Amino acid sequence: MNDEAFQGWVEARRAELTRLMEARLAAPPDGDPGRLVEAMRYSLLAPGKRVRPLLALAAADTGEALQPMDEGALLACASVELVHCYSLIHDDLPAMDDDDFRRGRPSNHKVFGDAIAILAGDALLTLAFDWIAEAGGRARRPADYLRAASGLARGAGMLGMVRGQARDLREPPPADVSELERLHAEKTAALFRAALEIGGAVAGSSPEAMDALQRFGTAYGIGFQHADDLDDADHPDHAAAARQRLEALVADACQTVAPLGPRGERLSAFARALLPGRR
Repeated sequence: MNDEAFQGWVEARRAELTRLMEARLAAPPDGDPGRLVEAMRYSLLAPGKRVRPLLALAAADTGEALQPMDEGALLACASVELVHCYSLIHDDLPAMDDDDFRRGRPSNHKVFGDAIAILAGDALLTLAFDWIAEAGGRARRPADYLRAASGLARGAGMLGMVRGQARDLREPPPADVSELERLHAEKTAALFRAALEIGGAVAGSSPEAMDALQRFGTAYGIGFQHADDLDDADHPDHAAAARQRLEALVADACQTVAPLGPRGERLSAFARALLPGRR
């Protein structure tokens, strides 16, 4: 897949996701107590790359049981962005990373206060599973949406993203790149892996294809965080090792989905985009 075709697909899908989320998260007709929905919309509809739902959609495109993609599948794939958004709102709170800005504008809690920011994150997290349940309720293969929900719960929960955040808050800084990657695997890659699981599940992927998608998600997620750290000059003591590992992880990710043939090329394009000079 050439760069122009890949970027065209990304832009079209990103716009589709934004339209879906904007329509689905409209203010309720009976009012918005505490500006809760406004706070949810403030963070969810802020400018963003939507990488996680885009990866879910790319994974769904690797399946043969979902041609063309229906609205329910799109809704399920979008759910991972709600979980990501909730995590950013909570991460920015004074009790966590205490960040005043997110995506170029004040963090949610700086605009709406700590209490509503916490509730907005809680509401986004629960809404994500509501979207998957709704999609599964009208699907011809509802069991696949149970697989999607399970994958998202694992990636977001006590053995995934939340575990990584707890490790980051309470343990000393990583002593070497292997410890750093353990942190990245939990805090970042677990939700990327979940995104790939969601896409594979709604497309009815075979166990072999699902295994490849999961392994891709882990390699991509760790590589994504290495790339982000290098851009932001985080963990400078491990920068040299991280650059080497980034190249290896991108190669591993591409090799993992190579058996999918042309259906895996879009995922490989996502992985290659992590390399220096491509971001």
